[in-house]
Amino acid sequence: MALLKVMLLLGLGVSVNSDVSLQKRIIGGHNCDDTDRLYHVRLEVTNGQTTTICGGSLINPKWILTTDTCWKSGEGWYSQVVLRVHSRTGGRKISGIQGKPVVYAPEGWHHDIILLKLPRQQIDIPLAPLPDCSNRPKIGDTVQLAGEGATTTGPNNRHLSNAAAAPHLQCVDMNVVQLSHFLQPYGRLFSASAPNKDACYGDAGSAVVFNGMIYGVISPGLPVYACERPVLIMDVCEYIGWIRRTIGHK
Repeated sequence: MALLKVMLLLGLGVSVNSDVSLQKRIIGGHNCDDTDRLYHVRLEVTNGQTTTICGGSLINPKWILTTDTCWKSGEGWYSQVVLRVHSRTGGRKISGIQGKPVVYAPEGWHHDIILLKLPRQQIDIPLAPLPDCSNRPKIGDTVQLAGEGATTTGPNNRHLSNAAAAPHLQCVDMNVVQLSHFLQPYGRLFSASAPNKDACYGDAGSAVVFNGMIYGVISPGLPVYACERPVLIMDVCEYIGWIRRTIGHK
């Protein structure tokens, strides 16, 4: 299933290069407020030649929520977590995670959502509030997406896979256009869209926020050209029991 996800990404125009292969970018957004999203995490995974950068969210002093596609492991791969990237303090780097990523795979294949356990608690960073699943976003509701990638596209509005990252975390508002549904190989998703706005290479794994809580995680499904179709978002409420059990929340 991991191979299938990689093949889908390659089919959607993701390039692998010797510099940085960014997993989605925000287009048509704005600088996030300096006091918001302090829980945002950057994941950097490299094999010495290719570096993949994704987003994530600190939902517990020791746990990060992100996508399965963002994480690579095995011989030659090195992972690093960067905290406090949005508080303009230069970031705090943590090498590796404790144990293996916790995956959701009840059917025998990985849904595109994982939990990463940090080697030590982070007691001075605000946490992303988990959702109130009795009040989920409805069709037409506004949700906020974010990411660290570049804000431009290439010729003919084509998504770029190796542009320079934006100097400031970008936020963008979109409207929910499709409620929770099942789509293999990702899992349970909802979708959001807005004219001339998109999430692109670099934003996968970042939080989708509604009423100040994390209701979604940006998934990497992506067309070749920007603003062609709604953004796919892993539906956190569909996984909330697994999340709470894993991190020890009741």
